[in-house]
Amino acid sequence: MIKVEHENKIIIAKLDRAITNALDLELINKLSGIIEQIKKDPDIRGLILTSANDKFFSIGFDIPALYDLARKDFRVFYQTFNRLCMDLFSLPVPTMAAITGHAVAGGCIIALCCDYRYIASGKTKMGLNEVKLGVPIPYPVDRMLYHIVGHQTAREISDTGDFYEPDTLLAMGLVDKVISSKELMDAAITKVAALGDNPRDAFAMIKNNRVEPILAQIGSKLKEKEDAFLRAWYNEKTRQRLKKAMEKF
Repeated sequence: MIKVEHENKIIIAKLDRAITNALDLELINKLSGIIEQIKKDPDIRGLILTSANDKFFSIGFDIPALYDLARKDFRVFYQTFNRLCMDLFSLPVPTMAAITGHAVAGGCIIALCCDYRYIASGKTKMGLNEVKLGVPIPYPVDRMLYHIVGHQTAREISDTGDFYEPDTLLAMGLVDKVISSKELMDAAITKVAALGDNPRDAFAMIKNNRVEPILAQIGSKLKEKEDAFLRAWYNEKTRQRLKKAMEKF
């Protein structure tokens, strides 16, 4: 599900679950395992998340696999996903999403949890379409989104549920650089390596100052927001929308 490579003490994790890299509990747990490894190994200088193919970074939640889950089992999945997002967001090394293909819904969320996002030029799209499915954007990334792009742009992204192409994403502040697919990985490695050359403890403290207030806000309301998401997920009208969305898988 994930190809792991090492380059100059940087971990490159390539999502490799079919073409769409749909997120299920097993894939999320494998990503969480990589994050725990980085936390425990002081020699690791950074993390790059990318895809093993150039069509999809990730299509998001594996709706066909999740649709029939009992509420208690889906709660486990959803809580595990939110924990992954917060752990990635607060990881004490530089993190980069090297987006070679579409990053939508949960795929966009994973990318937003990274410090930096480089996207391939062309027709690669990124966005949060949760509203069109009948559910809210998961609360942790909702708070991160407002921090990253500001109120007006976050409102536009979350209210419309649209997908955007690279130049628009750059103007919005959702990505940091648009670059050709041939140059993308080299540029991502160069950036993370440069940041990773700084003392890890100093970087970790600076990053913690940035993310700590957001994590505190998330933590204060996470339980009630997760409950609200589950109610929306099992709403009958949402079930109909999810079933239709399954056709894209």
